[in-house]
Amino acid sequence: MQHAVGSPLPPPHQPGGAPQQQPGYLGAPSGPVPPAPQPPVPPVPPPPAPQHAPVPQGTDTTGHVPLPPGGPVPMPSAPPAPIVPDPTATTLAVLLIGPAGAGKTSVAKFWADHRRVPTAHVSLDDVREWVRSGFADPQSGWNDHSEAQYRLARRTCGFAARNFLANGISCILDDAIFPDRPAVGLGGWKRHVGPGLLPVVLLPGLEVVLERNAARSGNRRLTDEEVARIHGRMAGWYGSGLPIIDNSQLDVPTTARVLDDVLARAIASPPKW
Repeated sequence: MQHAVGSPLPPPHQPGGAPQQQPGYLGAPSGPVPPAPQPPVPPVPPPPAPQHAPVPQGTDTTGHVPLPPGGPVPMPSAPPAPIVPDPTATTLAVLLIGPAGAGKTSVAKFWADHRRVPTAHVSLDDVREWVRSGFADPQSGWNDHSEAQYRLARRTCGFAARNFLANGISCILDDAIFPDRPAVGLGGWKRHVGPGLLPVVLLPGLEVVLERNAARSGNRRLTDEEVARIHGRMAGWYGSGLPIIDNSQLDVPTTARVLDDVLARAIASPPKW
């Protein structure tokens, strides 16, 4: 039987795959079809190791948190007029001066507790009484030893205030400074904290001071004669140019509000001291 002249027809399409080629079919290679070459896949680099920020040299650290070093506190800059400075929202260094029984510690604690920014209270008497064995109590007699411990306590308070301020925390200190010894009192605080320290004198009447002193106990309580002598020397602050608050008729919260008013004026026009 004779077939028609011509090439055989390609096989029908196979479902699910490419058409199968028959040997001898023109244009189709024999054998399996090699797979098409694939472009090379670049290798994935490993993730970088976590890097820790370098700790600045010469700074104190707690773990990995760098602490700015404390330095002299600059004079606070007054905001441009007509803005009224808000001392409750400003980082400040305040020195509250007054005789024993003036209420310095109570006012300073209340003022620090109710501010809108972090604030620390550093009491000179508290720091002075850190010395347990060998404490030089001035009530037993003022001498070179007690004077040296007062100087050491002031310097320690100053260092603490500078470190608080360097880390954005306001600080209020209290001390009984005599106006007839400014080189020892104000001068020492200015050296330890800086020229930006704002001194304010708290000076109620003698009767009020005697009454408050009578409520004290331990080595914080002085004799009436000593209280009267200290109060008389403190009167020398009048005419010194420092702001003075007479809190004879003021409770602690009201005195703290008056202190804010005084500080607002001191920021706008820093006292010359």
